Amino acid sequence: MEAEEIFRDKLATVNEQGKRNWIYAKRPKGRLYNIRSIVSWCFFIAFISLPFVQIDGRPLFLFDVTQGRFILFGAIFWPQDFFIFGLAMLAFILFIVLFTMAFGRLFCGWVCPQTVFMEMIFRKIEYWVEGDAPSQRLLNAGPWNGEKIRKKLIKHALFFSLSVVIANTFLAYIIGIKELQTIVAAPVSEHPGGFAAMIIFSAVFYSVFAFFREQVCTVVCPYGRLQSVLLDKNSVVVAYDYVRGEPRGKFKKKTQQPVPAPNEEPETALGDCIDCFQCVHVCPTGIDIRNGTQLECINCTACMDACDFMMENTGRPKGLIRYASENGIAEKKPLRFTGRMKAYTMILVLITGAITFLLISRKPVSGTIIRTAGMLFQERGADSVSNLYRIKLVNKTTANVPLTLRLEQRNGKVEVIGHSPIHIKAEGQGEGTFFIVLPRKEVKERKTTLTIGLYEGTRLLGEKETTFLGPVSH
Repeated sequence: MEAEEIFRDKLATVNEQGKRNWIYAKRPKGRLYNIRSIVSWCFFIAFISLPFVQIDGRPLFLFDVTQGRFILFGAIFWPQDFFIFGLAMLAFILFIVLFTMAFGRLFCGWVCPQTVFMEMIFRKIEYWVEGDAPSQRLLNAGPWNGEKIRKKLIKHALFFSLSVVIANTFLAYIIGIKELQTIVAAPVSEHPGGFAAMIIFSAVFYSVFAFFREQVCTVVCPYGRLQSVLLDKNSVVVAYDYVRGEPRGKFKKKTQQPVPAPNEEPETALGDCIDCFQCVHVCPTGIDIRNGTQLECINCTACMDACDFMMENTGRPKGLIRYASENGIAEKKPLRFTGRMKAYTMILVLITGAITFLLISRKPVSGTIIRTAGMLFQERGADSVSNLYRIKLVNKTTANVPLTLRLEQRNGKVEVIGHSPIHIKAEGQGEGTFFIVLPRKEVKERKTTLTIGLYEGTRLLGEKETTFLGPVSH
């Protein structure tokens, strides 16, 4: 392995002894950081407020795995709809692959919950309480005096309080805001399971953001490790322009010209990189972006802002570190929306449209019709034949549905045993037993395919197919 690739043998967050190398990231600032702050606050506000949004008495989003009930944009999904989730998951995987191949880890740097909470909320609290990176390093290395104890208590109290808020909000997406409010307001003895879940979730989030931090991205998250197979030389990433920046050299203020490194000849022309290490100091995962694309890079753009600041102060053009592709840098081409990116974007739009169509076109009432096992046909006099069926129905609406069964496109009738119509409670399930009676002249084969219409009054809610077993005509 070449010497310049040795850095890939280790993680920036682990030292040579295999112990944790705590990252003290310098407080970033700049245009992109300000934009990310706005995006992150919008994300955080949406995350906190969405559980309170309801449509027709339903939450906008609910992922109740305990009861197998999911609500997306106010529409309820039951286990019978899992084929849609299967297709959606396959589409989501394809979406990730195509999006990463075209746009790199743009998601990680801008809207990943881990990045948003860690870098834009918890890290800012840490800067506010303990100061910038040098102050944090001195504080941690110093003795446990009154100031250190006070700052640590304030920081961790704020960290845990915010973790409780995030944990409870996360639970609201699982059990619903009303159930969460009941658990919070009622005595612990009435909801021990719910209270235990709140404590566990709070402890997990607190541990992640107070101690585990960037290790989630570098050790736990599989997305970063998939970069090597998802990215290619045309993918857009946060990249260092080595063509323009190399060879590096220190900047001398008096002459406003780069000064050659000790091992270089004076006449050697230097690149724009002044080797100030500001891009390394602000990196939340502790890497040197100048080494190339690395799995630890979350594309947070902090190095871009830091480098632009130094370039501007030394009279050089901005963009030494920027969004670019490897081929774009090697060929000195500006970032543009290529035909490849357009094609991938079109596929992503089609995938999203297909999933949206499946969700919108889903029937409000669904069910299964099963012919009673072990029973053959029954003769009704000399001119009719009947079969016995059982139907199970799921009501996906917020209103009670009186359901009538009708035979479509054939002579015959449906006779419901018991009450007709079949009443299905809102967001509930119902079942019934019925006969299908056909004139003997309609039964021309051993098995006949029939279509049963599901009606609410005169409105057709859906159709189900079944088979009718009859005598063979001679």
